[in-house]
Amino acid sequence: MPLAPLVEPVAALSPAERERTLRHATLAGFGEIGQRRLAAAHVAVIGAGGLGSPVILALAAAGVGTLTVIDDDIVEATNLHRQILHRHADIGAAKLDSAVRAAADLSPETVVHAVPTRLTGDNAAGLLAGADLVVDGSDTFATRTDVAAACEALGIALVWGVLQEFHAQVTVFWSAPPAGTTPVRLRDLYPPGSIGEPPSCSAVGVLGALCLQVGGMLATEAIKLITGIGEPLLGRVAVIDSLRGTQREIPLAPAAITEPRLDAMTPEPTLEIPQLTAEEMLAAQAAGATLLDVREPFETATGIVAESVVIPLADFFADPGQVEGDQVVVICAHGVRAQRAAEVLRARGVEASVLAGGLAAWAS
Repeated sequence: MPLAPLVEPVAALSPAERERTLRHATLAGFGEIGQRRLAAAHVAVIGAGGLGSPVILALAAAGVGTLTVIDDDIVEATNLHRQILHRHADIGAAKLDSAVRAAADLSPETVVHAVPTRLTGDNAAGLLAGADLVVDGSDTFATRTDVAAACEALGIALVWGVLQEFHAQVTVFWSAPPAGTTPVRLRDLYPPGSIGEPPSCSAVGVLGALCLQVGGMLATEAIKLITGIGEPLLGRVAVIDSLRGTQREIPLAPAAITEPRLDAMTPEPTLEIPQLTAEEMLAAQAAGATLLDVREPFETATGIVAESVVIPLADFFADPGQVEGDQVVVICAHGVRAQRAAEVLRARGVEASVLAGGLAAWAS
């Protein structure tokens, strides 16, 4: 359902800005008041790279009044296939320079605060204080964790996306949403210790056009929250597979992802799930059990257990029935995601177990 607008509107738009954004004013439910809310808004964008580039362009073009862009990187030639904020002539220059220039070219009245600093757990809250919402376009889980922790502490809505290779996820986290709305946090999607650092895009690659699609979705979520129109992705995760041309949605609730309700078969989180050693897992596989790997594509790119079935957790929750067999051993990095997938399978009558401690324990 729609949420209350994040900001109060400015008193009036300048004549030039009213003309520039005229096509927004004719949108049903948006109108000039929505545009005046955008003009009053302050959005912090983490990163001016693959996701930050389209976000900065879209929010500036939309007429957001203030953008704080946090990035300490320079433009490299290998950035240009996906980071559309930058041009060939920008190679070697700070990415923030492109952000300031492009925003001014699109929206002269948008103020850009360029912060040439690497965001850390120590400075995140200070950097983000004062923003109405945050859009995270960073490319490491360490930074994403620091951003999420700061947003939780400040009570700021966090528009969040992640992509690797041909796949992406988009959602909204908010620790202090309006009354009557359930708070959802990053740890509800990725519990601490459940996932390691993904390989860089230089190692596994990323589809440049997908960055534009995901960045556009992030900007749209920010606009919806600022203006109070539509239904933000709070409590829902959009899962994108660009190769298959699909976009699916899964519900996200505090402390757990839940599968779409299948009559009365929503699993209880307290189910006792058998924990198998690596040797027991391989023995079960030899006896006919299916090995289900629910890690993300950037994790499975580094290798999988032979003959295992690979279905990322979000895709599994979207359609648990795609896993065949009466006996399934679920695998993930540390065992947390495997436990949840096994609970769903058990609730569906499948004899499910997990690899104790995940592949990390096996490797060690």
